[in-house]
Amino acid sequence: MKKNIFAILTCVCMAGTMNAQGADSNTSDNIHIGLKIGANYSNIYDSKGEKYDADGKLGFATGAFVSIPIGRFLGIQPEILFSQKGFTATSSVLGTDVKLTRTTNYIDVPIFLAIKPSEMITLLVGPQYSYLMKQNDKFTNPITNIETNTDFDTDNIRKNTFCLVGGVDINLNNLVLGARVGMDMYNNNGDGTSTTPRYKNVWAQATVGFRL
Repeated sequence: MKKNIFAILTCVCMAGTMNAQGADSNTSDNIHIGLKIGANYSNIYDSKGEKYDADGKLGFATGAFVSIPIGRFLGIQPEILFSQKGFTATSSVLGTDVKLTRTTNYIDVPIFLAIKPSEMITLLVGPQYSYLMKQNDKFTNPITNIETNTDFDTDNIRKNTFCLVGGVDINLNNLVLGARVGMDMYNNNGDGTSTTPRYKNVWAQATVGFRL
C-alpha cells in the first residue's frame, strides 16, 4: 500500500513539473497541481434494507489534486486524500443509554472525468479507490468513556473498497471551491463473516483548494 501511495505522489510531482515547464498564456490548456483542505459529513446505510439507525458525523479531509486537460471542455482530475468518515449511534444497554462514535480514516484516490462548461465551473464524476487505515470506536455513557482502536487482523473488515463519487469545482483564479458526494460500492464486512454490522459509507465533502 505504501508503494502504491508513493507511486501516485511521484506522478503528481511529475505532473507539477510538466506544468511548470510547459505553461503558456492559456491556463485552460495547462496541467495544474493543487492542494486542498476541508471536511466530510458522513453516515452509513444498509443496502439490503436491514434496520440500522445512525446519525452523521463530521470528519477531516485534505490532500492534493492534478487537473489534466483533454481539449477545451474535458479533462482528467486524479486526487489523493486523507479522509475521515464514520457515524454516531445510540442504543440502550441494561437500561442505560450508550453512544457509539466511529471514526474511520481512509486514503481516498478518486479519478474524475472533468467536464468544463465554462472556465469557472468544472463538473466531476468517476470511481474512487479507498484504503481503510484505522478505525476508532468511542463508547460513551453517563458513567464512563471507553475508546478502542480496531485490530483488523481479528475481524473480516474490508480494507480495500471502490466508490462512486461526483461533484463540482468552482474555479476563482487559483482558488478552487469543491463539493463532492460519494458512496461505497461494497459492504464494509468483507465476505459477511465479520461480527461488525454490515453497512456502506455515504458522505458529502466540502473543500477549499489552491492551484500552484
